[in-house]
Amino acid sequence: MPSEARARRVGDRIRGEISEILRREVDDPRLKMVTVTGVVVDREFGYATVYFTTIESDRKQEVLAGFKHASGFLRSALAARIPLRSFPRLRFRHDPSLEEGDRIETLLTQIKRKEGHGR
Repeated sequence: MPSEARARRVGDRIRGEISEILRREVDDPRLKMVTVTGVVVDREFGYATVYFTTIESDRKQEVLAGFKHASGFLRSALAARIPLRSFPRLRFRHDPSLEEGDRIETLLTQIKRKEGHGR
C-alpha cells in the first residue's frame, strides 16, 4: 500500500496537471474560471477527489456537470502525463473554504464596526 506522503505528492501533481489541462485543452464554457484548490488521493489510489472553486458561487452545479461530462477525457489526459500503474477515478467536489473565509471576514468587519461605535 502506498504511503500517505506518496498519495499527497500524487494529489499535488494531479492538481497541477488538471489545472493546466483545464486552462489549455478544455473548451467547455462550464469549466472556465474554475480553480482547482486541491486533490486528495486515497491510500489505495482508487479515487482522487478534486476540489474546486469558482468566482461565482451560484455556478456549482453547472461546473459539476461540466466536470462530469469531461471526466473521461481528464482521466485519460492525466494518465498520459502521470505514470501510475492504475490511474485513480476522479470525483469532483466544490471547495467551500473561500466562501467561508469571506463570510468570516464579513463577520469580523461587522464586529469591529460595532466595537468602534460602542466607544
